[in-house]
Amino acid sequence: MICFANPKEQYLSHKDEIQEAINRVLDSGWYILGEEVKSFEKEFATFVGTQYSLGVASGTDAIFLSLKALDIGLGDEVITVSHTATATVSAIEATGAKAILVDIEEDYFTIDPKKIEKEITPNTKAIIAVHIYGHPSDVDELIRICKKYDLFLLEDCAQANGAKYKGKKVGSLGDLGCFSFFPTKNLGALGDGGAITTDSLDLYNKLIMLRQYGWDENRESKFQGYNSRLDELQAAILRVKLKYLKQDVEKRNTVASLYNKYLKNTNLILPKVRNDCYHAYHL
Repeated sequence: MICFANPKEQYLSHKDEIQEAINRVLDSGWYILGEEVKSFEKEFATFVGTQYSLGVASGTDAIFLSLKALDIGLGDEVITVSHTATATVSAIEATGAKAILVDIEEDYFTIDPKKIEKEITPNTKAIIAVHIYGHPSDVDELIRICKKYDLFLLEDCAQANGAKYKGKKVGSLGDLGCFSFFPTKNLGALGDGGAITTDSLDLYNKLIMLRQYGWDENRESKFQGYNSRLDELQAAILRVKLKYLKQDVEKRNTVASLYNKYLKNTNLILPKVRNDCYHAYHL
């Protein structure tokens, strides 16, 4: 049987470096929001192509906190695709907002922009594009709709780390990018973790407070916040694995091309790739 993911094999491929990173954290005596997290956030922002990156506890929290940073909550509506992981909708509903589900484009399994506008109401505040299986959504059309109706665009990049849309990495295309580092992801921690990317300094500063009780630099709570921090151990491990993410995604593309080559003359329906997109082949 061919596994969709093998976290143990990933670990063994970089075992010495990962163990060195773990020992470095243990020896430091600093285990939450320290230098490893700061360094990873900078390195991940550079990888994605955004000004800012913020480590959080999970991909679900990344979506939830992003919505909270946009002041989305009770009475609001957020449009997303029906074909997605439970976490996307759970994060929306956790804010008090209502998830409005839109069907897919049949060729790519991503949200169909042609079906969005009829679902927009005065309560609609944002669209969450899910780059499912590693394939980018039709971002240009989503941006057009968001501009027309003054909506925010969030990207659920949980399955698409390393994917590109017209030469730009996913997570750099909307107002906020939301990532999961669950162990089976293309960039997986050895535990839970997530990140948010953005080019907005205002949103970044608000998210820093939201992930830790609404604290300012003096640890005074300025508004309701939460406990959603990426720990030092996971950040150190992710720093090791991030160095290899580009080549890992390239390997996934090579394997996918072999599947397409040898299965093209069968009765199977093979996945298609949108023009100008670079697939991350999470699955």
